[in-house]
Amino acid sequence: DRYLVVARERVASLLGDGVDAVASYKGQDLVGHRYEPPFGYVESGERGHRVVHADFVSTEDGTGIVHLAPYGEDDMDIGKRDDLPIVQMIDPSGRVDKRAGDLAGLWVKDADPKIIEDLGSRDLLLRAEDYQHTYPHCWRCGTPLLYYPRRDWYIRTSQIRSELMASNEDTNWQPPSIKYGRFGDWLANNVDWSLSRDRYWGTPLPIWRCDAGHATCVGSFAELRELSGAELAADFDPHRPFVDEIKIDCPTCGATATRVKSVIDTWFDSGSMPFAQWHYPFENEDVFERRFPADFISEAIDQTRGWFYTLLAVATLVRGQNSFRNCVCLGHIVDAEKRKMSKSLGNVIEPFSMLDEVGADALRWYMFTSGTPWSPRPVSLELVQESLRRYLLTLWNTYSFWVTYASLEGFDPTPDHIPVHERPEMDRWILAELDDTVREMTHSFDEFDATTGGRRLDRLVDDLSNWYVRRSRRRFWRSAKDADTRSAFLTLWECLVTIARLTAPYTPFIADEIFVNLTSADPSAPESVHLSTWPEPDGVRADDDLRHRMSLVRRLVVLGRSARTEATIKVRQPLAKALLVVPASQARDLDGLEDTIAEELNVKEVEVAAGLDELVTYSVKPNFRALGPRFGKSMKEVAAALGRVDPAALVRSLDNDDHAEIEMDGETIELSRDELDVRIEGRSGFSLARDGAYGVALDVEITPELAAEGLAREVVRTVQELRKSSGLAVEDRIELWIDSDASTTSSLRAHESYIAGEVLATTVRFDRAPDATNIAEAGDGVTVAVAKVQSR
Repeated sequence: DRYLVVARERVASLLGDGVDAVASYKGQDLVGHRYEPPFGYVESGERGHRVVHADFVSTEDGTGIVHLAPYGEDDMDIGKRDDLPIVQMIDPSGRVDKRAGDLAGLWVKDADPKIIEDLGSRDLLLRAEDYQHTYPHCWRCGTPLLYYPRRDWYIRTSQIRSELMASNEDTNWQPPSIKYGRFGDWLANNVDWSLSRDRYWGTPLPIWRCDAGHATCVGSFAELRELSGAELAADFDPHRPFVDEIKIDCPTCGATATRVKSVIDTWFDSGSMPFAQWHYPFENEDVFERRFPADFISEAIDQTRGWFYTLLAVATLVRGQNSFRNCVCLGHIVDAEKRKMSKSLGNVIEPFSMLDEVGADALRWYMFTSGTPWSPRPVSLELVQESLRRYLLTLWNTYSFWVTYASLEGFDPTPDHIPVHERPEMDRWILAELDDTVREMTHSFDEFDATTGGRRLDRLVDDLSNWYVRRSRRRFWRSAKDADTRSAFLTLWECLVTIARLTAPYTPFIADEIFVNLTSADPSAPESVHLSTWPEPDGVRADDDLRHRMSLVRRLVVLGRSARTEATIKVRQPLAKALLVVPASQARDLDGLEDTIAEELNVKEVEVAAGLDELVTYSVKPNFRALGPRFGKSMKEVAAALGRVDPAALVRSLDNDDHAEIEMDGETIELSRDELDVRIEGRSGFSLARDGAYGVALDVEITPELAAEGLAREVVRTVQELRKSSGLAVEDRIELWIDSDASTTSSLRAHESYIAGEVLATTVRFDRAPDATNIAEAGDGVTVAVAKVQSR
């Protein structure tokens, strides 16, 4: 006995079986028909309560027909398109209008169940059911929010879209993707800026309106004084409620005009900052012109459509250009699990506790260098402590090393000057790395890219500590009167002073401590690193060829150490030979650096091999599991063809082209690396490590003489640790006792002078120490003991 209109796809799920389809229509056939509304509270005339079409109506739920009122964005767009009446049955506080009978005064969400109940009582309800959909809520308190149609004042920014995009074109963004991505898309789809807000506090909207509707925008206090005919006191407060009391004569009709109650969107204040800070254009015009536009701004990435946009929009409206030249978008700080920090989650880090624990420099360094600034940044005490250990402690220990030995020798770097070209190769190398770091950091800072610059500085400090100082340590033990030692002292001093200046923007406190102490003897030096100038690249120091050669050496050293690890041979155990393999074009780059490689790998001899073929043998067989589906019964022929090809040539093809070719039945067949089983065996008696065209093979045969030397080095290591644990200073001389069996003692006596020189022993006795206070085991039944030599 009822006629229902529903989408055909919804009949079965809504009405079930036993339903007769009386008629079918296309949706467009219903457009323009009027309908009786479920509630008769509103008289809409001819424009309302009629069927219209919209592409957002679906047949996945509901009936395929929706009732709309122009509140949400989609509904408002349809209302404007079809000239539907805009009647507001919800007041600004979110409560139902007084015209709504029993529903009047209810908050909208409280009205929902009563609306359903009322429809049911009048037999107008087919079904009531819950379904999930996206809905906005207040991010602070979780209250559901309302879409609400209202009349506002707008800035017609859509009319200057091309000018806004031109202003953006002249701006440098970090990351660059923001320029044409997140921000560029926002400008390309720009809509008018809703300017007014119905709040009490804020900058009052300077518009006065008379009863006839004429609006007057007042542009200054002077204009307000003129239009109102009232004197404004020197301490006049232009905010509410004082400004609301001022009336003006309407310039259009002469009637009394009253200020509209709205205030201005606070984002307009933020966008006006470049002008407002100087009270421009009313004064300080010269100061403003010198400082506009700003060189640089930075804020979190969520300001893309906030402050970044309002700065650009206001400046483009007023001056036709952006108010900033460069912008760095910062990501948000999150916890170690990359969750947003929140008090409710209990994962908030109190910043001052972090500063108390690790200091400001460590936190600053971590924030600058641990990742790109525009990515979310996980922060925890453990992460910052790791950053502290890796960079700041390495830098501080290197600085302490110089101070310790310079103090012992009384070395003063200020009057000393040694031309770069007269210094040893190791000094020239680290100065070339220093110069390259200055060059790269300067470029990075010019591009507002602190992360890349910081990471380059991190590499330099690591090179300085773990390669230069470690390789040069013995040079600092000799007298500063020695030319080589003076060069080492001066080179390390120059590096540390320059690094202090480079790290100052990142770690201002440790930078100042290092700089001031290292330059205290120079009366012309600034009192603080922050008063010094930024370093400039020095063409005299630059030597990219030496940098590349040393990089090759270090690459081979890493491979050689891997070969030791593979053979489970300690680093302190000398070996007879290392065979090196490099591309033919780089073989000459090792000239003069063979001794460096030999010392680092602790081998007696370094030899450059013609190629990996000298160090290894190859075998290449088919991978039957991979090739079987492809060749089936022909696998025997494939295996036979592989057997006729030089395995080394096959491997070279795989390395160079990622595939190899074989001839089978007069046809060329291409095979991938996955389709072949490649096995590599090092030369007998050698341990090999390789990386592409680079390789190092170590002769792992240990003769009795090499074993004795290795034991001597182990004794040195044990004594040095014993010196440290006994509280001896680096310059203290010692007496040394070595207790071992007769055979071992005989082996160690051959290295007595080496041991004594390394540990600063004035005497070495191969006997049990009379006082066993400072004693340690050196392995293989060897016991060592030390005692400080008392100065006379």
